[in-house]
Amino acid sequence: MGDLKRTPLYDLHVELGAKMVGFAGYDMPVQYPLGVMKEHLHCRGAAGLFDVSHMGQVALRAGSYEAAAKAFEALVPQDVMGLGAGRQRYGFFTNDAGGIEDDLMFANRGDHLFVVVNAACKEADIARMTAALSPDVTVEEITDRALVALQGPAAETALARLNPAVVDMAFMDFTEVELDGVACWVSRSGYTGEDGYEISIPEADAEGICRKLLAMEEVEGIGLGARDSLRLESGLCLYGNDIDASTSPIEAALTWAIQKVRRADGDRAGGFPGADRIFGDLAEGVARKRVGLAPTGRAPMRAGTQLFAAAEGGEPIGEVTSGGFGPTYEGPVAMGYVGTAQAAVGTEIFGEVRGKRMPVTVAKMPLVPANFKR
Repeated sequence: MGDLKRTPLYDLHVELGAKMVGFAGYDMPVQYPLGVMKEHLHCRGAAGLFDVSHMGQVALRAGSYEAAAKAFEALVPQDVMGLGAGRQRYGFFTNDAGGIEDDLMFANRGDHLFVVVNAACKEADIARMTAALSPDVTVEEITDRALVALQGPAAETALARLNPAVVDMAFMDFTEVELDGVACWVSRSGYTGEDGYEISIPEADAEGICRKLLAMEEVEGIGLGARDSLRLESGLCLYGNDIDASTSPIEAALTWAIQKVRRADGDRAGGFPGADRIFGDLAEGVARKRVGLAPTGRAPMRAGTQLFAAAEGGEPIGEVTSGGFGPTYEGPVAMGYVGTAQAAVGTEIFGEVRGKRMPVTVAKMPLVPANFKR
């Protein structure tokens, strides 16, 4: 445990009674005394505060947003140049084989590009950007700011007490807002399927702002355990589980995240790693697809569970990549990959749990409807 890094909010987590665990090289709260189930339901019903400071915050500067965006499009299949000022978009780095090296968020900050990457991939992502974009683009890892997420239907009410301007933000807006007199970078986004905000705060001010939020009746601290069950109910991928360097975005049901302008018939088609495979998958289809899964009964089907077309015999047709109990769904929830022939919603297949095959139905994602403020 001595080798784990700590976020600027570590002492606050300990003071609040959090159970700390190692995650992506950091000592992080997996749950608070409230417990995972109640934390999950509180976030769905009111507002939850998450520490996500372990994630990487990166500024790409090239003299103008347009120059940084044009360069960045050589690494991702998203429309970066067409993103409006003060807006954010989901994206992913691809490799030469058309697999996903990491998924990320990027925002148009007016004169530069701001990128948030996953903690476990942070060093590799920064090295990738530096190697591909330097010297024309300066790749600056931002290490003096915390990152927190305030999520849930009461997130707007809570944050508006620190600055009413956040009420006017729509889903995927990104702006600088003074919270309690501190200049913060705020996006209306998150990883729970709920309305909410992600807030980058100067390190020295992070604990003070979090204490003010946690003092509000609506807000509870939420750990990694509930973060995982919330994103799973919401059909959101976890890098390393549901997507990885071997997964095509088309297999992963992330076709929606590749804008038309970057596709084969678009004005800025291709130019990113693995474009030939991805365009081939788009044109010809894929052999497997990521799907939502609703197991029958109460027993969760965990990652690694083999999936079969029939109750007996036959070879596996896929496997579960994320699974657990969905407190809002009130039953087990999962996602995974199956053969395209079994990917239609409503198809009954079987997961092998402790040597016994249990029925599971292919379900429409998300299993719990999203609650974003459009």
